[in-house]
Amino acid sequence: MSGNGKKRPPLAADRRYASGSTGAGTRTTGKAKSAARSGGRTGRPRKAASTRRRRGPLGLLAAAVSFVFGWIFRVIWGVGWRMGLAVSILIGLGVVYYAATMPPITELVDGRAKGSVTLQDRYGETFAWRGDQYGGMIRAESVSSHLHNAVVATEDRRFYRHIGVDPRGIASAIRINLREGRGPLSGNGGSTITQQTAKLLCLGRPFDPSVWESETAYEADCRRTTLWRKVQEAVYAMAMEARYTKEDILTIYLNRAYLGAGARGFEAAAQRYFAKSAAEVSPAEAALLAGLLKAPTTYAPTNNLARSQDRANIVIGLMEEQGYLSASAAAEARANPARLSQAAEQRAGGYFADWVMESGPDFYTRNTTEDVVIQTTLDPAIQAAAEDALVHIFETRISEGPGAQAAIVVMSADGAVRGMVGGRNITASGAFNRATQALRQTGSAFKPFIYATALELGMSPLDIVEDAPFCMQVPGSGEWCPSNYSNSYRGRVTLTEALTHSLNIPAVKVSELVGRELVAEVATQFGIESDIAVGPAMALGASESTLIEMTGAYAGLLNGGSAVLPYGLVELRVLGEEAPVMEATGGIRERVIREESARQTIWMMNQVVENGTGQRARLPGWEVAGKTGTTQAARDAWFIGFTADYVAGVWMGYDDNTPLTGVTGSGLPAEIWHEAMATIVEGMPPRPLPMLPPQGRGTSVALDGRDAEAAGEIADQVLQDVLRDILNPQPN
Repeated sequence: MSGNGKKRPPLAADRRYASGSTGAGTRTTGKAKSAARSGGRTGRPRKAASTRRRRGPLGLLAAAVSFVFGWIFRVIWGVGWRMGLAVSILIGLGVVYYAATMPPITELVDGRAKGSVTLQDRYGETFAWRGDQYGGMIRAESVSSHLHNAVVATEDRRFYRHIGVDPRGIASAIRINLREGRGPLSGNGGSTITQQTAKLLCLGRPFDPSVWESETAYEADCRRTTLWRKVQEAVYAMAMEARYTKEDILTIYLNRAYLGAGARGFEAAAQRYFAKSAAEVSPAEAALLAGLLKAPTTYAPTNNLARSQDRANIVIGLMEEQGYLSASAAAEARANPARLSQAAEQRAGGYFADWVMESGPDFYTRNTTEDVVIQTTLDPAIQAAAEDALVHIFETRISEGPGAQAAIVVMSADGAVRGMVGGRNITASGAFNRATQALRQTGSAFKPFIYATALELGMSPLDIVEDAPFCMQVPGSGEWCPSNYSNSYRGRVTLTEALTHSLNIPAVKVSELVGRELVAEVATQFGIESDIAVGPAMALGASESTLIEMTGAYAGLLNGGSAVLPYGLVELRVLGEEAPVMEATGGIRERVIREESARQTIWMMNQVVENGTGQRARLPGWEVAGKTGTTQAARDAWFIGFTADYVAGVWMGYDDNTPLTGVTGSGLPAEIWHEAMATIVEGMPPRPLPMLPPQGRGTSVALDGRDAEAAGEIADQVLQDVLRDILNPQPN
């Protein structure tokens, strides 16, 4: 059997042998070897082999790193959730504490430390504001729906969907700040209306004068932006959301937001800019008001109306985008932008308002803690006429440099000031007032008081005086030789002619005759309170005075010889109270000269306008009296004059005493006066001046240098006694 040459088939049993016990000629496959090494199992042994291969150096390192990171994660997670819980508890406690200490909203709407002053003209219309205005509490539910929507659309579109803070808004703001190269908290803050309200409330800290030196410093500290302040602000905002309704929070915001030009709250701003309530504003007006929130001073319409209207267009776009305005309503709002009220647009009477504020007690004006209303003597039509006259003459007739200035005062014969402009910038507020603060030499505008004194002593407007070269000895100064402005002489002239042509020599002679002290006393009693240098040059207006003093003194001549105290304040009362706190203290005062003397002086001054240096002040159909004045080197130019109804004074010059070029009192000041008064009297029936022409013929009162001292002695011994008896009559 074995030799037949055939191979024997393999025995199936051979496969059962282990790899180490197979017979000769038997081959073990790779799988069999692997299976043999793994004990006959082919699944898990493969993974075990892989594990053993990774247990080299790299495997050990990977295992170590995995272990470390796992441990760190477990530590961070363990600490993190505990810290998160602790922070959440602290935030919750903060929210509960703040919410528990928050007062009713009625105590939060007016956060001003000081009050305001509202100034009204003689007809009861408001023309100026001082201090921070608060128009009274308004509620979010009662304001115009356009205003409500404009504020939400502009400041916080998700106002009704967050709990006081808006993470999306904060993330967006940080992204914008970083993209524009600013710090994450600089520029856009992502604050919600609730957070802004929390900042306005200074996180519940009231103003304390012992902590902050001023309200400005307090507000600056409240606006500080730091990480810790942001955290406090967020907690306080969430507490507000827990304590108040959304409409309550918006109510506080609408009442406390600053909106430029001294307006605190939207009611004050609506009244300030549009002379209407916040409940009545149109979409265009609401958009303008809401646009102020970004930068109140920059966008205030009283500073730049076009800029505020451009900002309002952006707000209108936001309102349209968020569905608060239809496309047609938005288009109409853009086509009809908000306009200022007449009072806000004119910004009239700034100098006058400043003067009135200074005339009242400080605790009711500049530092008032109350809201005060002051009724004044201002006449808006007269104020506008004075402003327009000054602007017109400067634009059409004056080639002087930008430093040339002018001032105007218009008042009634009793001293009630009806208009005042203190400089070329007619809208200025808080500026240097040349009508009330500038002490300037009066020049020949002083001369009427010399002749009024002479007439009071019994002299006549027709008395004769010699206009000729004249010198006199001045003790301590030597010889003094005045001259006329024209350096020419007219010979024998009446007192009226001397005043009409503003001759210096006769004025000095008459002053010396009646006595300088008496002239100074008359001028002082008429209201020229500035120090009068009682020297011979006093007759030429060498002493200084203010425009309002001089105009008030002329008013004393117009009213028949009684002094007046110029005044602008008629009544001061605290808002909401019926009885006034104070009333006018100015007006007509004691008599200075007899009515006859005053009326004769007015007649002489009428000749100045009709035939002399004041002819440019003529008003067709009206009787006008006045006097020009030009000081040495034309540093000051004056014209002061009056009709039967109003006295107006004009001064022109440079603040630094630079001489005017080709300007005298008979020129541009008289033209400004004429321009203003022509508008003021337009439509009024002409009334005659209360003047008295002289009767009979005059006598000669000529002086030369040799009798100057003798005349002075006569005045001291006789005339001064007579005048003192008139000025200071003794009781019977």
